[in-house]
Amino acid sequence: MSNDLVVILTALNLEYQAVRQRLADPRLHRHDRGTRFEVGTVRGTSCRVALGLTSKGNHSAAVIAERAIQEFSPVAVLFVGVAGALWETARLGDVVMATHVYAYHGGTSEDDGRKARPRVWEAAHGISQLGSHLARLDDWADDTPGQGRAPQVRFGAIAAGEVVQNSRISADAQWIRQHYNDALAIEMEAAGVAQAGHLNGAPVAIIRGISDRADGTKSSAKDRNWQPRAAANAAAFGTRLAVELLGEQEQIAMAQADKDQADKAQAADSHGDQVSNTAHHSTVGIMAGSVRESSVHVNAAPKVSSPADLVAELDGFQGRLERHHAEGTLDVDTYREALAELGLARQAAREGTPESAKKATMALKRLRGLVAEFPSLVAMLAPLVVAAGALS
Repeated sequence: MSNDLVVILTALNLEYQAVRQRLADPRLHRHDRGTRFEVGTVRGTSCRVALGLTSKGNHSAAVIAERAIQEFSPVAVLFVGVAGALWETARLGDVVMATHVYAYHGGTSEDDGRKARPRVWEAAHGISQLGSHLARLDDWADDTPGQGRAPQVRFGAIAAGEVVQNSRISADAQWIRQHYNDALAIEMEAAGVAQAGHLNGAPVAIIRGISDRADGTKSSAKDRNWQPRAAANAAAFGTRLAVELLGEQEQIAMAQADKDQADKAQAADSHGDQVSNTAHHSTVGIMAGSVRESSVHVNAAPKVSSPADLVAELDGFQGRLERHHAEGTLDVDTYREALAELGLARQAAREGTPESAKKATMALKRLRGLVAEFPSLVAMLAPLVVAAGALS
């Protein structure tokens, strides 16, 4: 599939539901090995998300993360859920975004004791920068009455192990304090997801809402009350991050498409617009839409003054897509993704509202990125993007 969505994974059904509630029209996508994902859009946006459930533990998280990367080729993989706080550095309900992930159980057992063999994965620089930017904006959290103070986003290490940590004095707790005392939170999946991302070249972000203190009170009524709130806060920040990630990806694709189009236009200008005179004849070379008999027809921008006009133009563009696919120049996956975006744009245009016009514009911009290597299609889309924006 095309690089046009974000994968969000969770370990618990509570976490899964917190993300799913933020998606519009989630639809089943079944992997051929039985793994079930749901693909929808973040409500109020055109950001596509593939949501999956890994169950607990680094091993299963790694397998499902790699499966999702191979299936969707996402812009990024986000692991969203709850975690326990360490050293009281984060308050209940706050969100921790990992700058790096420790697999803290690595080590050797020797005669004079256990020795640490740390493994660590750093978060992708671009994602870390974007996460910090969103934290500074501080407009991602739900403004729900009765929820108390607004959650904060904290950045630092997250420790991922193979056991549920629920003590301040256990051997594991002492081990973490001795070797990983800069960790802000502790959980059981981040190392697996980080490893899968590293092996597959996919950026990974670990986003955790603090639901407990990992101090022996994990099964208390207070913890049970905080867990859904922490999951909701992580889902709010995670989906906002997904929207911004895809927005940046679209901007990059559009900039590249514009550059490619400008380069090809410049090349055409240097070779196509030539006039040469001889004693016997004159030859004029031009870039034309079509030549029939002795008449030259230059493509003109379509006249779009209403949503109906835009729908008609989009119908015509679909015919061009079908021809490219039939000729074998447009591969099957790109063709399907292009039809999907075209369908979204057509549906939004039919609604005829300013908000739907914005949705149509975004869909057409994504479509332009998909067909960036076809100058004729990009040239047809350019005025349609402008026309859709003007209708808003």
